[in-house]
Amino acid sequence: MSDEKMPKDTSTPLSNQENEKVTPDNEITSEKEAVAPVETEKVDTDEKVVSDTVAEETTPSTADLDEIEIEDEEEVASSEDEEEDEAKEEEAQKDYSTLSKKELIAEFETLLNTKKIQDLKHDVEEIRAEFNNQFNEELEHKKEDFLAEGGNIIDFHYTTPLKKKFNSLYFDYKEKRNNYYKSLKKDLQANLDKRWELIEELKSLLGAEENINTTYKHFKEIQEKWHVAGPIPRDKYNTVWNTYHHHVENFYDYLHLNREFRDLDFKHNLDAKLKLITRAEELAQEANVNKAFRELQMLHKMWKEDIGPVAKEYRDEVWDKFSEATKVIHDKRQAYLAEAEKEFESNLEKKKQLIEEIKKTTEETKPSHQGWQNSIKKVQELRDTFFNTGRVPRANNKEVWKSFKDATSSFNYQKNSFYKNQKKEQFANLEKKRELIKIAEDNKDSEDFEATTQLMKKIQNDWKTIGHVPRKYSDKIWKQFKKACNHYFDRLHAQKNEANKEEVAHYEAKEAMLSKLATFELSGDHKTDIKAIKEKITAWKEIGRVPYNKRNIEQKFNKILDALFKKLDLGKKEAELIKFDNKLNTLVNRDDERKLKNEHFFISKKIEETKDEIRQLENNLGFFRHVDDDNPMVAEVHKNIERHKEQLEVWKAKLSKIKEVRED
Repeated sequence: MSDEKMPKDTSTPLSNQENEKVTPDNEITSEKEAVAPVETEKVDTDEKVVSDTVAEETTPSTADLDEIEIEDEEEVASSEDEEEDEAKEEEAQKDYSTLSKKELIAEFETLLNTKKIQDLKHDVEEIRAEFNNQFNEELEHKKEDFLAEGGNIIDFHYTTPLKKKFNSLYFDYKEKRNNYYKSLKKDLQANLDKRWELIEELKSLLGAEENINTTYKHFKEIQEKWHVAGPIPRDKYNTVWNTYHHHVENFYDYLHLNREFRDLDFKHNLDAKLKLITRAEELAQEANVNKAFRELQMLHKMWKEDIGPVAKEYRDEVWDKFSEATKVIHDKRQAYLAEAEKEFESNLEKKKQLIEEIKKTTEETKPSHQGWQNSIKKVQELRDTFFNTGRVPRANNKEVWKSFKDATSSFNYQKNSFYKNQKKEQFANLEKKRELIKIAEDNKDSEDFEATTQLMKKIQNDWKTIGHVPRKYSDKIWKQFKKACNHYFDRLHAQKNEANKEEVAHYEAKEAMLSKLATFELSGDHKTDIKAIKEKITAWKEIGRVPYNKRNIEQKFNKILDALFKKLDLGKKEAELIKFDNKLNTLVNRDDERKLKNEHFFISKKIEETKDEIRQLENNLGFFRHVDDDNPMVAEVHKNIERHKEQLEVWKAKLSKIKEVRED
């Protein structure tokens, strides 16, 4: 996580060698309340080692590695305090569920090459869990395919180069981690042995037969060696430190025989502690509370471990001043943490809401490629917001992180399931399209153009509705299908082009006939003229079809006929039927069954409508039962009835003609 790590309040006990101790809740107690447990087998049996100074807290300073506790060769407790451990865990809260197996391996390699091996545990476990989830899904899919093909589960085995690569990296990680902790354990034990040797050396000073100056110089050398001796196992820390300080006190009592050396050392220690007090008072004014607290931890370490005791008359006074400055910083930090906790609570609610939105998005995603693409984009935005929201209360950190991981994992599972099913559908679509390719190839050389053309158009429409196929097959099968279809339609067009030559000749003949009709003169004999016009219509029919884009010549012919019928003063019924004959002839020449069918339906409908109109008008006459027939309104109704009856006869005649044509 990107949040700034907050130091834990109880990470370092604040204690003084001479007369004081800070309890876990930071309350200062006097020296009389603190008793140091000592590992007696390391101390002379005639000594009762009960320090009249303060005992060290169970949790020592975080400033060095002295609180490391070796649990086993693989897991050795870090010298960092609980807060630092948790901060590392928060930093490891990266959502690896968005990465592919290949990307997870790359991330793993980067971590191994750039970070300390002891800092990788949380990240590595997250990466391992995600990699195994993805691989297990793939494994189950392969197992289903294997069993579906009739395989025996006993014979099933599956791995991949990526899986082998990951296993190799994880082995390297475990080996490096084990070696690190083995080496650390060995170093800690060596440091422990060295510190016990220094204690023994310190004890021996009391009985040394040498000049006091030489003895004091020897004592200072032991102190210097002690400060650089290095970390020891955590469970030995208190015993070793208390034993050491006990013998330091004994040495100072021994120095009582020589006040000059003791007072000189007390003065030096007093000056050093006054400087620490001054710095602590300055830190109380520091605006950055976390920075002040971290430095205060270091000051307490120096006070406790690096600086010896002062004269008794100053001990209470200097410790009170140091404690007072410490309390100011602690109070400011408590206030800061209380305020930060409010923000953390707000962040917690925001993150819970984001998690619910991820869940809702998972549930409401439409089962389509576009639907999932939209949801992937939305969930990515929610994830980014989650990581940018900030820290939550420590007590809720693991809980909210787990909820977030569960929500994103559920989303990814649903997404992957959808696309796996899509993949199955795509293979089913592939088989369907291969069937269409076979039909196209089987019929590409057919001579039955009328039937095959309809078949080819149908399979082309079917191809469009089948859906996607796996990308690696898409281009190949499309080229196969297109090649077969194009082969057929090229043949069809060649055949039509040959037929078009005749249609062009027909068009030219009809154009010549139109020119002659434009100068045609009626003889005046009604029967002769009707016969002549019908002959012209028959001749027009016999010429045959014209090209599709020249069909407007039929309208020109009908326009000339209308003008001739008008000159003849031909009866409406007869004129209508003659024109209808010509229209039917045009549809028949085009071989347009669909339009013939539509015309048939239209005429049948008009007959029914005309009959309804006649019935309605005859019913209306019932309202004029006592009115004379010469009444204008009654006369108009009778006139309409007659007109509709005449039209009905025309429609019936047209229906007979179209039935004859369709039956033929």
